[in-house]
Amino acid sequence: MIVVTPQLSIPEQELRFRASRSSGPGGQNVNKVNTRVTLHFDVRRSLSLTAWQKSVIGRKLQTRINKEGVLYLHAQRAASQALNRADLVDKFCRLLHEALAPRKVRKETRVSQRSIEKRLDQKKQRGRVKQLRHQPIQVDD
Repeated sequence: MIVVTPQLSIPEQELRFRASRSSGPGGQNVNKVNTRVTLHFDVRRSLSLTAWQKSVIGRKLQTRINKEGVLYLHAQRAASQALNRADLVDKFCRLLHEALAPRKVRKETRVSQRSIEKRLDQKKQRGRVKQLRHQPIQVDD
């Protein structure tokens, strides 16, 4: 069981892992060893998610979910498959936790009088600077 939140646990049977060759530096080892790990999680068919959770995850993680409703994640940072798999499970938990976290309600506040005065002072200062750039008006006698 993978614990995402205190209310949500996902059985490992719902996750599919696939190993492939990693890209990037690593010498000859990169061409021989499958260290990159890909996680597939079918959001639409998951039995551990409620309909509300599925819709929220689908909306907030839509760039990571394909048309069939499968969430794809990759990890290839470490040189071993086991470390990449553990890193991937942490990444998966973090993503779902952030997606399901309730949105903070914005508290309406007023602009303080001091900040209004400060802004007006800056505008007046800028106006004075621009005024000094003008050519002086010559008065003919």
